[in-house]
Amino acid sequence: MKDQQNNIIEEQDSDQLFEHFKVKADKGQDPLRIDKFLMLRVEKTSRNRIQNAAKAGCILVNGKVVKSNYKVRPGDEIKLMLPHEPRTLELIPEKMELDIVYEDDSLIIVNKPSGLVVHPGYGNYTGTLVNGLIHHFDQLPQNKDFAGRPGLVHRIDKLTTGLMVVAKTEYAMTHLAKQFFDRTVKRRYQAIVWGDVEPEGRIEGHIGRHLKNRQKMTVFEDASYGKHAVTHFKLIRRFGYVSHVECRLETGRTHQIRVHMAHIGHALFGDPVYGGNRILKGTVYTKYKQFVENCFKLMPRQALHAKSLGFIHPKTEEEMYFESDLPEDMETVIAKWETYASHRLGE
Repeated sequence: MKDQQNNIIEEQDSDQLFEHFKVKADKGQDPLRIDKFLMLRVEKTSRNRIQNAAKAGCILVNGKVVKSNYKVRPGDEIKLMLPHEPRTLELIPEKMELDIVYEDDSLIIVNKPSGLVVHPGYGNYTGTLVNGLIHHFDQLPQNKDFAGRPGLVHRIDKLTTGLMVVAKTEYAMTHLAKQFFDRTVKRRYQAIVWGDVEPEGRIEGHIGRHLKNRQKMTVFEDASYGKHAVTHFKLIRRFGYVSHVECRLETGRTHQIRVHMAHIGHALFGDPVYGGNRILKGTVYTKYKQFVENCFKLMPRQALHAKSLGFIHPKTEEEMYFESDLPEDMETVIAKWETYASHRLGE
């Protein structure tokens, strides 16, 4: 009887309901109430809204309506259906100050500041880099694989700073995307990390969504989860309790440097997602704690900067290479740690 009711609801609402969210549960998904599961997956929502959607018959698992206490199983196909169309991402040109490092008729190199979201998405419909770019020039190329992200072939996290390349033509977009896919693009980052880092090293580990906290990524030892990822790091300077390092990306996974460095015990200084925004190394003295807290205030983000970028120009086939200075907040914090380390060694 319940199955029949489910099917009737589905048939009646199929013309009136619109798909707002769709996901397939991972192979390693632990049994979890669907309201809690969706709370972790759907941005800018509340448990009350999810439960109301369940009461209204708007949550489907494998094509059938379920209640909020349904336990999600591995492989479940979950849809959130609502009686209104999802908001479309209308790309609105917006005037903004852009730090343009280089531009020609094929591409543009931008030095992104901290706090600027790269592309429009749920919760960020305006005020993004893409909004500023489409104001800067008439239009950006669209690609079905980059829905709502015209011209983008890679991105940088909101709080990370540094160099990005954006395509201005369809050909440039395809050419650059192929270079990223082939891993021939040269990308080097600089970071401040917790701990005394080895002179150099290589981190290899599959990266994927955390099975319980969907807002963060994690490293899986089991190769059947996540995507293959490799990060190379090299020490620049040691400051006792933190280190200044260079990281070279061999692959380009979401949060890759942040996740890999945290995985080996060297979370990025100030990282709010992977535990670097609390004191992980050092003394118990009040002066030291105050010093670190002051550094956090000066740089309330992860200490990560995309410093250099190299690739082959899509049109001229010439090798292009760009570098950018460290942002002021990172320079200031590094200088403070330098001073602290010199005083500590002199004691």
